[in-house]
Parts: sequence; structure tokens; C-alpha cells
Amino acid sequence: MRDWWLRTLLVLQRPRPVFVALRDESRESLSDRAEPIMAIVALAGIAAVLATGTASHLMDQNVYDPGSQYDNVDVAIWALLAGGITGIFGYFGIGVLLHLPARWLGSQGTFRRNRQIVAFAATPIALSIVLVPLRLALFGDAIFRTGGSDAGTASHVFSALELVFTAWSIALLVTGVRAVHGWTWGRASAASVLAVAAPLALAFR
Repeated sequence: MRDWWLRTLLVLQRPRPVFVALRDESRESLSDRAEPIMAIVALAGIAAVLATGTASHLMDQNVYDPGSQYDNVDVAIWALLAGGITGIFGYFGIGVLLHLPARWLGSQGTFRRNRQIVAFAATPIALSIVLVPLRLALFGDAIFRTGGSDAGTASHVFSALELVFTAWSIALLVTGVRAVHGWTWGRASAASVLAVAAPLALAFR
């Protein structure tokens, strides 16, 4: 199990050996990488929901029911629950969106292997959760209020950083598909683009 925790960090520096290791679908290997995958999926989901427009006005006062306003504990609970659901949905949903075009392009890999590619490719998004304490340190709970002190240039900087982490994950996805299936860059890119097109369209609509 320790090897797979180390690989979770290694995927950010030398991703190819990590993805190649996903070809091993022995019971021991699958068991050892289950916990790292769960951690990545959960953190990526939490980071994703905290970057949404919904999160940016969680603590706005409800003019119809002032007592329903979120406090810090409510925000934390919301992030854990919504993040967990989002992470699981992304793990299986994007896994399906990768598995289908991969099969069309000639892959013999299992659905489990393809969704695990998605999980390790999401490591940069999971890592982007470090932006949350930075934003809190700079702006406090204003990041959860409409028109808070985080509005303006600073907000654009953090949004740009979130895009960088997302692009990094997409690049890892292409790398992972290529490494696991032994494909060309073009073939791996085609499968990956088809997998992320719908989620990106929903995120930026």
C-alpha cells in the first residue's frame, strides 16, 4: 500500500511509470491502490465544489429567511458532502466517458482500469485544494459571499490558478491513456478529449 501512496505523489513528477503500473490488476495491487484513489477522488471533489459559483455565495444572507444563512460549520459540512458526491460522480461518470471512446478506438482495458486512470489524472485537481486555505488567509469568509473582498484582480488570479490545475489534470489524462494502452499521442488525445468535453462544457456554461 505504501508504494501506491508514493505513486500518488510521483504521478505529479513522473506520471508514465505510475500509469503503466495500473496494468497490474492482481487482487493485491487493486487492494493497495484503493485507499489512495479514494483520497484523490474525495479531495478532487471538494476542491471542485469549492471552486464553483455556488460556493462563492453560500454565506449570503437570505432576505426571506435570515436564520437560514450558512455559518462556517455549515460550509464545511456542505463542502464535505457535496465534494464527496461530486468526486464519486466524476470518478464513475468521467470513467464511463473515457471507457466508451477508448473501446471504440480499440482498447481491451476494463472499465475499472479506465476509471482509475481518471482518478490518478485528477491528482492536480485534488492538489488545488491548497488554494482554499490561501484564499481564506487573504480574504476570510468573504470568499463565500457575493461581492466580498476577494472580488476583482485577486479573484481572477485564483481562477487562473484553478484553470492551470485543471489543464494539468487533462494533460495527465492524455499521458495516462497513452501509457496504459500503449497508444500514440493522437489516439490517446482523441479518447481523452471525448471524455472531458461534456464535463468541461457543464463547468464553463
